[in-house]
Amino acid sequence: MADDGKIVMAGALDGVRVLDFTSVMAGPFATRMLADLGADVIKVESLEGDQVRARPPKRDGHSAYFGNLNAGKQSIACNLKSPEIIALMKQLVATCDVLVENFRPGVMARFGLDFATLAAINPRLIYCSISGYGQTGPKALFPAYAPVIHAASGFDMVNLRYQDGADRPATSGIFIADVLGGTHAFGAIQAALYQRERTGQGQHIDLSMLEAMVGMLVFETQEAQFPGDARRPLYTPLKTNDGFIMVAPTSPRNFEQLSDAVGHPEWRDDPRFLTNADRNANWATLLALTEAWTIERSAAEAEAILSRHGVPCARYREIGELLDDPQLAARGAFAQVHDGAGTFKVPNPPFRMSGSRVEARDHVARLGEDGATVLAGLGLIAEVVAALRASGDLG
Repeated sequence: MADDGKIVMAGALDGVRVLDFTSVMAGPFATRMLADLGADVIKVESLEGDQVRARPPKRDGHSAYFGNLNAGKQSIACNLKSPEIIALMKQLVATCDVLVENFRPGVMARFGLDFATLAAINPRLIYCSISGYGQTGPKALFPAYAPVIHAASGFDMVNLRYQDGADRPATSGIFIADVLGGTHAFGAIQAALYQRERTGQGQHIDLSMLEAMVGMLVFETQEAQFPGDARRPLYTPLKTNDGFIMVAPTSPRNFEQLSDAVGHPEWRDDPRFLTNADRNANWATLLALTEAWTIERSAAEAEAILSRHGVPCARYREIGELLDDPQLAARGAFAQVHDGAGTFKVPNPPFRMSGSRVEARDHVARLGEDGATVLAGLGLIAEVVAALRASGDLG
Protein backbone atom coordinates (compact mmCIF):
# COMPACT_ATOMS: atom_id res chain seq x y z
CA MET A 1 0.00 0.00 0.00
CA ALA A 2 1.31 3.45 -0.90
CA ASP A 3 1.79 6.30 1.59
CA ASP A 4 -1.42 7.93 0.37
CA GLY A 5 -3.44 4.85 1.31
CA LYS A 6 -3.99 3.63 -2.25
CA ILE A 7 -3.51 -0.06 -2.94
CA VAL A 8 -0.50 -0.60 -5.20
CA MET A 9 -0.58 -3.67 -7.46
CA ALA A 10 2.38 -5.99 -7.62
CA GLY A 11 4.67 -5.75 -10.63
CA ALA A 12 4.72 -8.49 -13.27
CA LEU A 13 8.49 -8.85 -12.71
CA ASP A 14 8.52 -8.60 -8.90
CA GLY A 15 11.22 -10.96 -7.66
CA VAL A 16 13.16 -10.98 -10.93
CA ARG A 17 16.73 -9.92 -10.28
CA VAL A 18 18.70 -8.16 -13.02
CA LEU A 19 22.43 -7.44 -13.21
CA ASP A 20 22.77 -4.42 -15.49
CA PHE A 21 26.14 -3.80 -17.18
CA THR A 22 24.73 -1.19 -19.55
CA SER A 23 25.44 2.47 -20.15
CA VAL A 24 24.34 5.40 -22.31
CA MET A 25 20.94 4.59 -23.87
CA ALA A 26 19.95 1.31 -25.55
CA GLY A 27 20.78 -0.94 -22.61
CA PRO A 28 19.56 1.43 -19.89
CA PHE A 29 16.30 1.90 -21.81
CA ALA A 30 15.72 -1.87 -21.70
CA THR A 31 16.62 -2.28 -18.05
CA ARG A 32 14.52 0.70 -16.98
CA MET A 33 11.49 -1.00 -18.53
CA LEU A 34 12.37 -4.10 -16.51
CA ALA A 35 12.51 -1.95 -13.38
CA ASP A 36 9.19 -0.33 -14.32
CA LEU A 37 7.60 -3.78 -14.13
CA GLY A 38 9.07 -4.44 -10.70
CA ALA A 39 12.40 -6.15 -11.42
CA ASP A 40 15.22 -5.58 -8.94
CA VAL A 41 17.84 -3.97 -11.22
CA ILE A 42 21.43 -3.61 -10.02
CA LYS A 43 23.28 -1.18 -12.29
CA VAL A 44 27.01 -1.93 -12.40
CA GLU A 45 28.92 1.26 -13.25
CA SER A 46 32.54 2.14 -13.71
CA LEU A 47 34.17 4.16 -10.95
CA GLU A 48 33.58 7.25 -13.13
CA GLY A 49 29.93 6.31 -13.66
CA ASP A 50 27.73 6.04 -16.71
CA GLN A 51 28.74 8.95 -18.96
CA VAL A 52 25.10 10.09 -19.18
CA ARG A 53 25.37 11.20 -15.53
CA ALA A 54 27.34 14.18 -16.88
CA ARG A 55 24.95 15.08 -19.70
CA PRO A 56 22.39 17.88 -19.70
CA PRO A 57 19.83 18.83 -18.75
CA LYS A 58 21.48 19.01 -15.32
CA ARG A 59 20.21 20.62 -12.13
CA ASP A 60 22.59 21.02 -9.19
CA GLY A 61 24.88 18.42 -10.71
CA HIS A 62 22.14 15.84 -11.31
CA SER A 63 21.26 14.82 -14.87
CA ALA A 64 17.55 14.46 -15.59
CA TYR A 65 18.55 12.63 -18.79
CA PHE A 66 20.31 10.02 -16.66
CA GLY A 67 17.39 9.90 -14.25
CA ASN A 68 14.94 9.27 -17.07
CA LEU A 69 16.93 6.25 -18.27
CA ASN A 70 17.82 4.83 -14.87
CA ALA A 71 14.93 5.42 -12.49
CA GLY A 72 14.22 2.50 -10.22
CA LYS A 73 17.69 0.95 -10.30
CA GLN A 74 20.35 0.42 -7.67
CA SER A 75 23.94 1.48 -8.38
CA ILE A 76 27.23 -0.21 -7.59
CA ALA A 77 30.43 1.46 -8.88
CA CYS A 78 33.49 -0.74 -9.25
CA ASN A 79 36.64 -1.58 -11.16
CA LEU A 80 35.90 -4.48 -13.49
CA LYS A 81 39.63 -5.00 -14.06
CA SER A 82 40.00 -6.09 -10.44
CA PRO A 83 40.05 -9.88 -9.87
CA GLU A 84 38.34 -9.38 -6.52
CA ILE A 85 35.51 -7.42 -8.12
CA ILE A 86 35.09 -9.99 -10.91
CA ALA A 87 34.85 -12.73 -8.30
CA LEU A 88 32.11 -10.78 -6.56
CA MET A 89 30.30 -10.21 -9.86
CA LYS A 90 30.26 -13.97 -10.39
CA GLN A 91 28.76 -14.41 -6.95
CA LEU A 92 26.10 -11.86 -7.88
CA VAL A 93 25.37 -13.70 -11.11
CA ALA A 94 24.51 -16.78 -9.11
CA THR A 95 21.71 -14.78 -7.46
CA CYS A 96 20.33 -13.17 -10.63
CA ASP A 97 17.80 -14.13 -13.30
CA VAL A 98 18.89 -11.73 -16.05
CA LEU A 99 22.10 -10.01 -17.13
CA VAL A 100 22.06 -7.21 -19.69
CA GLU A 101 25.18 -5.68 -21.26
CA ASN A 102 25.87 -3.34 -24.16
CA PHE A 103 29.64 -3.33 -24.37
CA ARG A 104 31.31 -3.87 -27.72
CA PRO A 105 31.45 -7.62 -28.46
CA GLY A 106 34.35 -9.28 -26.68
CA VAL A 107 34.61 -6.86 -23.75
CA MET A 108 32.62 -9.01 -21.32
CA ALA A 109 34.77 -12.02 -22.28
CA ARG A 110 37.90 -10.04 -21.44
CA PHE A 111 36.41 -9.39 -18.01
CA GLY A 112 35.73 -13.11 -17.65
CA LEU A 113 31.99 -12.42 -17.64
CA ASP A 114 30.97 -13.93 -20.99
CA PHE A 115 27.82 -16.04 -21.34
CA ALA A 116 29.57 -19.42 -21.42
CA THR A 117 31.43 -18.67 -18.19
CA LEU A 118 28.41 -17.33 -16.36
CA ALA A 119 26.00 -20.00 -17.62
CA ALA A 120 28.26 -22.57 -15.97
CA ILE A 121 27.72 -20.69 -12.69
CA ASN A 122 23.98 -20.11 -13.20
CA PRO A 123 22.37 -22.28 -15.92
CA ARG A 124 19.08 -20.38 -15.49
CA LEU A 125 20.70 -17.04 -16.39
CA ILE A 126 19.19 -15.07 -19.27
CA TYR A 127 22.07 -13.08 -20.73
CA CYS A 128 21.19 -10.28 -23.15
CA SER A 129 23.88 -8.59 -25.25
CA ILE A 130 22.90 -5.38 -27.07
CA SER A 131 25.27 -4.10 -29.75
CA GLY A 132 25.24 -2.11 -32.95
CA TYR A 133 25.77 -4.94 -35.41
CA GLY A 134 25.31 -8.05 -33.26
CA GLN A 135 27.84 -10.45 -31.77
CA THR A 136 28.72 -12.10 -35.10
CA GLY A 137 29.48 -11.06 -38.68
CA PRO A 138 32.19 -8.97 -40.36
CA LYS A 139 31.11 -5.70 -38.69
CA ALA A 140 30.48 -7.09 -35.20
CA LEU A 141 33.48 -5.28 -33.69
CA PHE A 142 32.81 -1.95 -35.39
CA PRO A 143 31.91 0.86 -32.97
CA ALA A 144 28.31 1.98 -33.43
CA TYR A 145 26.10 4.57 -31.82
CA ALA A 146 22.52 5.22 -32.88
CA PRO A 147 23.28 7.87 -35.58
CA VAL A 148 25.80 5.48 -37.15
CA ILE A 149 23.20 2.71 -37.20
CA HIS A 150 20.61 5.07 -38.71
CA ALA A 151 22.99 5.66 -41.60
CA ALA A 152 24.05 2.02 -41.97
CA SER A 153 20.50 0.65 -41.85
CA GLY A 154 19.18 2.57 -44.85
CA PHE A 155 16.81 4.53 -42.63
CA ASP A 156 18.38 7.91 -43.36
CA MET A 157 18.45 7.44 -47.12
CA VAL A 158 14.87 6.17 -47.17
CA ASN A 159 13.81 9.23 -45.22
CA LEU A 160 15.76 11.49 -47.62
CA ARG A 161 13.80 10.11 -50.58
CA TYR A 162 10.61 11.12 -48.80
CA GLN A 163 11.80 14.74 -48.39
CA ASP A 164 11.18 16.56 -51.67
CA GLY A 165 13.86 19.18 -52.24
CA ALA A 166 16.28 17.96 -49.58
CA ASP A 167 19.85 17.34 -50.79
CA ARG A 168 21.30 15.44 -47.85
CA PRO A 169 20.08 13.07 -45.12
CA ALA A 170 18.51 14.67 -42.05
CA THR A 171 20.65 15.48 -39.02
CA SER A 172 20.22 12.86 -36.29
CA GLY A 173 18.80 14.19 -33.03
CA ILE A 174 16.49 11.42 -31.83
CA PHE A 175 18.20 8.11 -31.14
CA ILE A 176 15.66 5.74 -32.66
CA ALA A 177 18.04 2.78 -32.87
CA ASP A 178 18.75 2.95 -29.14
CA VAL A 179 15.10 3.06 -28.14
CA LEU A 180 14.09 0.43 -30.69
CA GLY A 181 16.98 -1.85 -29.75
CA GLY A 182 16.24 -1.46 -26.05
CA THR A 183 12.56 -2.20 -26.60
CA HIS A 184 13.31 -5.35 -28.61
CA ALA A 185 15.73 -6.46 -25.88
CA PHE A 186 13.01 -5.95 -23.27
CA GLY A 187 10.62 -8.12 -25.30
CA ALA A 188 13.19 -10.85 -25.95
CA ILE A 189 13.99 -11.04 -22.24
CA GLN A 190 10.30 -11.62 -21.47
CA ALA A 191 10.15 -14.44 -24.03
CA ALA A 192 13.29 -16.01 -22.55
CA LEU A 193 11.86 -15.80 -19.03
CA TYR A 194 8.71 -17.52 -20.26
CA GLN A 195 10.68 -20.28 -21.98
CA ARG A 196 12.76 -20.78 -18.84
CA GLU A 197 9.57 -21.50 -16.93
CA ARG A 198 9.06 -24.51 -19.22
CA THR A 199 12.65 -25.67 -19.67
CA GLY A 200 14.47 -24.49 -16.56
CA GLN A 201 17.26 -23.20 -18.79
CA GLY A 202 18.54 -19.71 -19.45
CA GLN A 203 19.97 -18.59 -22.79
CA HIS A 204 21.94 -15.89 -24.60
CA ILE A 205 20.07 -13.12 -26.44
CA ASP A 206 22.10 -11.41 -29.18
CA LEU A 207 20.36 -8.12 -30.03
CA SER A 208 21.49 -6.17 -33.11
CA MET A 209 20.42 -2.53 -33.34
CA LEU A 210 21.10 -2.63 -37.09
CA GLU A 211 18.60 -5.46 -37.51
CA ALA A 212 16.09 -3.65 -35.31
CA MET A 213 16.24 -0.66 -37.65
CA VAL A 214 16.04 -2.79 -40.80
CA GLY A 215 13.03 -4.60 -39.35
CA MET A 216 11.26 -1.26 -38.90
CA LEU A 217 11.51 -0.52 -42.64
CA VAL A 218 8.68 -2.88 -43.54
CA PHE A 219 7.41 -1.36 -46.81
CA GLU A 220 10.85 -0.22 -47.91
CA THR A 221 12.37 -3.71 -47.57
CA GLN A 222 9.77 -5.05 -49.98
CA GLU A 223 9.97 -2.07 -52.33
CA ALA A 224 13.73 -2.58 -52.65
CA GLN A 225 13.10 -6.12 -53.87
CA PHE A 226 10.19 -5.26 -56.16
CA PRO A 227 10.64 -1.69 -57.46
CA GLY A 228 8.76 -0.02 -60.25
CA ASP A 229 5.33 0.82 -58.89
CA ALA A 230 4.18 4.41 -58.63
CA ARG A 231 5.38 6.31 -55.59
CA ARG A 232 3.05 5.64 -52.69
CA PRO A 233 1.14 8.56 -51.14
CA LEU A 234 3.13 10.46 -48.54
CA TYR A 235 1.71 12.19 -45.52
CA THR A 236 2.94 15.77 -45.69
CA PRO A 237 2.41 18.57 -43.19
CA LEU A 238 -0.19 21.11 -44.24
CA LYS A 239 0.20 24.78 -43.36
CA THR A 240 -2.19 26.58 -41.06
CA ASN A 241 -2.12 30.28 -40.26
CA ASP A 242 -0.06 29.60 -37.13
CA GLY A 243 1.70 26.29 -37.70
CA PHE A 244 1.11 22.92 -39.32
CA ILE A 245 -1.34 20.05 -39.21
CA MET A 246 -1.15 16.42 -40.30
CA VAL A 247 -4.21 15.19 -42.18
CA ALA A 248 -4.42 11.51 -43.18
CA PRO A 249 -7.60 10.65 -45.11
CA THR A 250 -6.51 7.11 -45.88
CA SER A 251 -9.80 5.23 -46.25
CA PRO A 252 -12.78 5.95 -48.55
CA ARG A 253 -14.79 6.93 -45.48
CA ASN A 254 -12.03 9.31 -44.34
CA PHE A 255 -12.12 11.01 -47.75
CA GLU A 256 -15.87 11.53 -47.48
CA GLN A 257 -15.46 12.94 -43.98
CA LEU A 258 -12.73 15.28 -45.21
CA SER A 259 -14.85 16.58 -48.08
CA ASP A 260 -17.67 17.35 -45.65
CA ALA A 261 -15.35 18.94 -43.07
CA VAL A 262 -13.82 21.40 -45.52
CA GLY A 263 -17.16 22.20 -47.16
CA HIS A 264 -16.48 20.55 -50.51
CA PRO A 265 -18.86 17.57 -50.83
CA GLU A 266 -18.52 17.90 -54.62
CA TRP A 267 -15.05 16.34 -54.32
CA ARG A 268 -16.79 12.97 -54.08
CA ASP A 269 -17.89 13.30 -57.73
CA ASP A 270 -14.58 14.72 -58.97
CA PRO A 271 -13.02 12.26 -61.47
CA ARG A 272 -9.66 12.76 -59.78
CA PHE A 273 -10.98 11.40 -56.47
CA LEU A 274 -13.63 8.82 -57.33
CA THR A 275 -11.74 5.71 -56.24
CA ASN A 276 -8.83 4.89 -53.96
CA ALA A 277 -6.63 4.51 -57.03
CA ASP A 278 -7.76 7.90 -58.34
CA ARG A 279 -7.05 9.57 -55.02
CA ASN A 280 -3.63 7.95 -54.76
CA ALA A 281 -2.77 9.12 -58.28
CA ASN A 282 -3.86 12.67 -57.39
CA TRP A 283 -2.80 12.64 -53.74
CA ALA A 284 -0.70 15.81 -53.96
CA THR A 285 -3.65 17.65 -55.52
CA LEU A 286 -5.99 16.47 -52.77
CA LEU A 287 -3.59 17.66 -50.08
CA ALA A 288 -3.05 20.99 -51.84
CA LEU A 289 -6.80 21.60 -51.95
CA THR A 290 -7.06 20.65 -48.29
CA GLU A 291 -4.20 23.03 -47.46
CA ALA A 292 -6.09 25.88 -49.13
CA TRP A 293 -8.67 25.31 -46.39
CA THR A 294 -6.29 24.72 -43.44
CA ILE A 295 -4.13 27.77 -44.18
CA GLU A 296 -7.07 30.04 -43.46
CA ARG A 297 -7.42 28.63 -39.95
CA SER A 298 -5.33 28.08 -36.87
CA ALA A 299 -3.96 24.60 -36.31
CA ALA A 300 -6.19 24.17 -33.26
CA GLU A 301 -9.31 25.25 -35.15
CA ALA A 302 -8.55 23.02 -38.13
CA GLU A 303 -7.87 20.08 -35.83
CA ALA A 304 -11.14 20.62 -33.97
CA ILE A 305 -13.24 20.80 -37.14
CA LEU A 306 -11.58 17.85 -38.84
CA SER A 307 -11.71 15.72 -35.69
CA ARG A 308 -15.39 16.53 -35.22
CA HIS A 309 -16.00 15.05 -38.67
CA GLY A 310 -13.90 11.97 -37.91
CA VAL A 311 -10.93 12.84 -40.11
CA PRO A 312 -7.62 11.42 -38.77
CA CYS A 313 -5.53 14.49 -38.01
CA ALA A 314 -3.31 16.18 -35.45
CA ARG A 315 -1.74 19.58 -35.19
CA TYR A 316 2.03 19.60 -34.84
CA ARG A 317 2.93 20.15 -31.20
CA GLU A 318 6.07 21.04 -29.31
CA ILE A 319 7.24 18.41 -26.82
CA GLY A 320 6.71 20.83 -23.94
CA GLU A 321 2.99 20.88 -24.68
CA LEU A 322 2.78 17.15 -24.04
CA LEU A 323 3.91 17.41 -20.43
CA ASP A 324 0.44 18.68 -19.49
CA ASP A 325 -1.55 17.03 -22.27
CA PRO A 326 -5.03 15.92 -21.03
CA GLN A 327 -4.90 12.64 -22.96
CA LEU A 328 -1.52 11.70 -21.52
CA ALA A 329 -2.60 12.83 -18.06
CA ALA A 330 -5.71 10.63 -18.26
CA ARG A 331 -3.51 7.68 -19.18
CA GLY A 332 -0.96 8.31 -16.43
CA ALA A 333 1.71 8.54 -19.12
CA PHE A 334 4.22 10.34 -16.88
CA ALA A 335 5.60 9.50 -13.46
CA GLN A 336 7.09 11.95 -10.97
CA VAL A 337 10.65 11.01 -10.05
CA HIS A 338 12.97 12.58 -7.48
CA ASP A 339 16.73 12.83 -7.45
CA GLY A 340 19.14 14.93 -5.43
CA ALA A 341 18.10 18.09 -7.30
CA GLY A 342 14.33 17.72 -7.03
CA THR A 343 11.39 16.40 -9.00
CA PHE A 344 10.95 15.80 -12.73
CA LYS A 345 8.65 13.85 -15.04
CA VAL A 346 9.64 10.72 -16.94
CA PRO A 347 7.52 8.74 -19.41
CA ASN A 348 6.04 5.47 -18.19
CA PRO A 349 5.96 2.45 -20.52
CA PRO A 350 3.28 2.92 -23.20
CA PHE A 351 1.16 -0.01 -22.02
CA ARG A 352 -1.06 -0.66 -19.01
CA MET A 353 -1.72 -4.06 -17.42
CA SER A 354 -4.96 -4.83 -15.59
CA GLY A 355 -3.24 -7.05 -13.06
CA SER A 356 0.15 -5.48 -12.42
CA ARG A 357 1.87 -2.19 -11.72
CA VAL A 358 3.56 -0.57 -14.73
CA GLU A 359 5.32 2.70 -13.92
CA ALA A 360 8.70 4.24 -13.29
CA ARG A 361 9.87 3.74 -9.72
CA ASP A 362 10.65 6.92 -7.81
CA HIS A 363 14.35 6.42 -7.15
CA VAL A 364 17.47 7.64 -8.95
CA ALA A 365 20.57 6.21 -7.32
CA ARG A 366 23.70 8.23 -6.70
CA LEU A 367 26.82 6.68 -8.21
CA GLY A 368 27.72 3.62 -6.12
CA GLU A 369 24.99 4.36 -3.59
CA ASP A 370 23.95 0.74 -3.17
CA GLY A 371 27.33 -0.99 -3.39
CA ALA A 372 27.63 -1.83 0.30
CA THR A 373 24.04 -3.10 0.47
CA VAL A 374 24.39 -5.27 -2.63
CA LEU A 375 27.64 -6.80 -1.40
CA ALA A 376 26.26 -7.30 2.10
CA GLY A 377 23.61 -9.42 0.45
CA LEU A 378 26.43 -11.75 -0.62
CA GLY A 379 27.56 -12.05 2.99
CA LEU A 380 30.44 -9.58 2.83
CA ILE A 381 31.12 -7.96 6.16
CA ALA A 382 31.61 -4.20 6.46
CA GLU A 383 35.38 -4.55 6.89
CA VAL A 384 35.75 -6.30 3.53
CA VAL A 385 33.65 -3.64 1.81
CA ALA A 386 35.78 -0.95 3.45
CA ALA A 387 38.96 -2.68 2.24
CA LEU A 388 37.62 -2.75 -1.35
CA ARG A 389 36.93 0.97 -1.12
CA ALA A 390 40.34 1.67 0.34
CA SER A 391 41.98 -0.20 -2.54
CA GLY A 392 40.06 1.91 -5.04
CA ASP A 393 38.19 -1.05 -6.52
CA LEU A 394 34.77 -0.09 -5.12
CA GLY A 395 33.17 3.34 -5.32
